[in-house]
Amino acid sequence: MRSVNFPEFVWIWNERLGLGTPRHQLRMARWLAARRHAHDRELLLMAFRSSGKSTVVGLFCAWVLFTNPDTRILVLAADFALAKKMVRNVKRVIERHPLTQGLKPRRRDQWAADQFTVNRPGELRDPSMIAKGVGANITGSRAEIVICDDVEVPNTCDTAPKIGRAHV
Repeated sequence: MRSVNFPEFVWIWNERLGLGTPRHQLRMARWLAARRHAHDRELLLMAFRSSGKSTVVGLFCAWVLFTNPDTRILVLAADFALAKKMVRNVKRVIERHPLTQGLKPRRRDQWAADQFTVNRPGELRDPSMIAKGVGANITGSRAEIVICDDVEVPNTCDTAPKIGRAHV
């Protein structure tokens, strides 16, 4: 199977949904792909409200797992429910994207709401993707990628001590 770059992966997904790919989302996809290719480790994606940042980042997670199923991704958000929402979205992409067929495991216990493990060659202790809230204990977690999505919200950064905690 030929490799598919991330912007193409996004375009295929949007076509499947009958949507166009907005120029700014394509720009985000190109930027994320370039940063991954350059092995950059600390990224900050800033875009206007409702621009689709979380959607593009979720698709990026699905694409990373498509290109390297042994990758482990930790999603941190202001609270657990918000992190779980992103994990659930990535699961849906993996279930429905034409290129990710075969990643969904047969065992239901590998496909939970807050974490999942794709079919992968390695036998790794940690799941492929897991959701945690900012205040959760993540000691001992292993992840090659940490996604911080909506970690700074009023209940996590309305005081100086909370602001320090939100910048994990």
